[in-house]
Amino acid sequence: MIHITLPDGSLREYDQPLSVYELAASIGLALAKAAVAGRVDGVLVDCGFMIHGDARVSIVTPQEPDGLEILRRSCALMLAMAVKQLHPSVLLLKGSALGDGFFYEFALQRALTLADLTPIEVRMHMLAAGNHSIRQRPLSSTEQHSVYRMGDGEYLTKGPHVPATRVLQAFALDHVGGTSLQRIYGTCWPSQHELEHWRSPPQVMVVNIDERQIAYTQSVTEELRRSGVRAHVDLRNEKIGYKIRLHSERSVPYLLVVGEKEKHGGFVSVRSCSGEDFGRMRIDEVCGFLHPKDLGV
Repeated sequence: MIHITLPDGSLREYDQPLSVYELAASIGLALAKAAVAGRVDGVLVDCGFMIHGDARVSIVTPQEPDGLEILRRSCALMLAMAVKQLHPSVLLLKGSALGDGFFYEFALQRALTLADLTPIEVRMHMLAAGNHSIRQRPLSSTEQHSVYRMGDGEYLTKGPHVPATRVLQAFALDHVGGTSLQRIYGTCWPSQHELEHWRSPPQVMVVNIDERQIAYTQSVTEELRRSGVRAHVDLRNEKIGYKIRLHSERSVPYLLVVGEKEKHGGFVSVRSCSGEDFGRMRIDEVCGFLHPKDLGV
């Protein structure tokens, strides 16, 4: 007999091994439909992971941070599949969740442009509608990445991933950068409603200088959102001058710049889209600095 302890402390018994998905289905079909992964004794695993003995298990959905990251990581994988189908000679390099979305990096003989994003996004929607399964083929216990099979392709990637592409419905591609090595960036959300909310103009854009500040920049963004600020984050691998110029031209009211000094000091540098420099502030000071009219309340 296998004893499964759920997050609320309740105990369930099963007479044979079962997958995370099967456990979710035994609790409720709605939970099984929403599941993107599981957490078994504190370790994130795919929905297909088999539970062979007593364990503490929780079902992961996109409504929690880990689940949302998995959703976006899988959307990056679907992006790779779409590009490979449209450009068979492309060399797939790497992809991941990033900030509010995801990216994938490619090597292609010609430079992709914004005009290429529309057919790629259309192909991604076709793949999502096709409900392709995403299954893991482990390499070894010491490897940080696994091989995942989706459709007729295999991809070396970090897991877990969603069980099938049907859950990837609310996404959009918004940027392509690079020359010989090119990155396509996009965003992905659990629902179309959340995607449309993200598309509404932000009051604040948080930008990092380089990859060393990614974690701190994300935490700043989440703290702002918890305080009621409609904040977006730009973690793309672009020069800081380009990011500041881009979002200033888009009339984002305030830009919060994060570099090494800001990260280690626990603050951000605040400037307006018109270029006015307000100096360094802690996050609580930023929230106090923004007037109700800036927050749209």
